[in-house]
Amino acid sequence: MSDPFTPIEALADCHGALFGLDYGTRTIGIAVSDEGWRVASPLETIRRKKFGPDAAYLLALATRYNVAAFIVGMPFNMDGSAGPRVQSTRDFARNLARLDARPIVAWDERWSTVAANRAMLEADASRAKRRESIDKVAAAIILQGALERLSALGLPHPTRPAGQSGSDASEA
Repeated sequence: MSDPFTPIEALADCHGALFGLDYGTRTIGIAVSDEGWRVASPLETIRRKKFGPDAAYLLALATRYNVAAFIVGMPFNMDGSAGPRVQSTRDFARNLARLDARPIVAWDERWSTVAANRAMLEADASRAKRRESIDKVAAAIILQGALERLSALGLPHPTRPAGQSGSDASEA
């Protein structure tokens, strides 16, 4: 089986927004970045059905938002080992890669759900609101981490001059 993942450095040639995905057992949280790769925003949570309809919906949404690549959260165990959820996420990414040529980047998501829950508690979100939104907020945390890494790498991006990081571009 081939590895479906692309190194994050390879995204330098991508043009468009990025999707962050929190692939869970029952849902897929989706977040989207701006095309300048500065900010991740929670978009929606879809209830998983079967791979075919889920992938078709996700790819249609990606087209609508001009998505250039996917950042997929990898649910490693706290000790860094890969359990069954990591394998399930890899299988999802591998199947998605068969349907679409956009790059897929793996991103360590070990603390994303904890951080999402904490942020929602600080925002005084009700228990029902947290349950409804946790996956898309976790996807935004996953995506924001990747955006910060891309900025730190100083990769050229189509919406900012080469050598200018994401945080510098807004100050220019």
